[in-house]
Amino acid sequence: MKIWISGAAGFMGRAVAEEAAKQDVTVLGGVDRVPCRCDFPVVSRFDDLPRGGDAMIDFSAPAALTELLAFCTRERVPAVLCTTGYSEEQIREIEAAAREIPVFRSGNMSIGIALLRRLVREAARVLGPSFDIEITEAHHRRKKDAPSGTALMLYEAVKDARGAENTGAVCGRSGRDCQRTQGEVGIHSLRGGTVVGEHEVAFLGDMERIRLSHSAESRSVFALGALRAAAFLPGKAPGLYDMDAMLSDLL
Repeated sequence: MKIWISGAAGFMGRAVAEEAAKQDVTVLGGVDRVPCRCDFPVVSRFDDLPRGGDAMIDFSAPAALTELLAFCTRERVPAVLCTTGYSEEQIREIEAAAREIPVFRSGNMSIGIALLRRLVREAARVLGPSFDIEITEAHHRRKKDAPSGTALMLYEAVKDARGAENTGAVCGRSGRDCQRTQGEVGIHSLRGGTVVGEHEVAFLGDMERIRLSHSAESRSVFALGALRAAAFLPGKAPGLYDMDAMLSDLL
C-alpha cells in the first residue's frame, strides 16, 4: 500500500510514518507548512505531492481540509480524516466529497475506543434514564479543541441509545444552580502534561455505579488505526465510513 500523510511534521504524522515503516506500507510524500527531515518528500501544497498513492491520511488541522479534499477528489483516492474540530460548513464539505470518493472520518482512530463506543451505547440502552451519565476526557496541554472529538463520539453513542429528544449535553458546570436536569449528559475536559488520551463514561445510579474507560498509552495506537483505515478503504464505494464500519468488518 502507498499513502500520503497530511500533517507529516506533527506528532501524529511522524507516528504514522514510523508505523508504516514497520509494515508493508510506502509513504510517497507528506504535506506540512513546517519543514521536516523525513525519509520521503514533504511539500507545502497538495498539488506538489508525487502521484500514485492509494490513500491520504490526515492528522493536520481543519484549515487544510478544502485543499486536501480537492486533491483526493481529483486523484480519485480515499481520504482518512483523523483531524478534529471541524465546523458545520466543513462537515458539509466532507459529506459532499464522500459522494465522489470513500471518506473515513473519526474523532479517534483507536479500535479500543470503537469498542468502548459500542459498550457505551449498549449500557445507555440497558440502564435507561434512571442512570445519570457523565463523560470525562483528559489530553495533553497542547490540544486546542474541547471537548475532544472522542468525548463527542461517546456522547453521540448515548444519544443513539436514548434518543436525541431525551438527551442534552452540558459542557462543564459553574455557578450556584447546577442541579442536573432529566436527560442531561455532563462532558468535562482536563488539559495538562503529556496525557495521550483518557476517556471515561460514568453511569451513576441511585445505589450503584458503572464506569467504562479507555486510556491510550502511546500515539502509535492512533497511527495503527489510521493505517488500518487506509487499508480498509480502497475498493469501497464512495461514501462516509467510520470506526464502527471497520469494526463491523473485523467482527
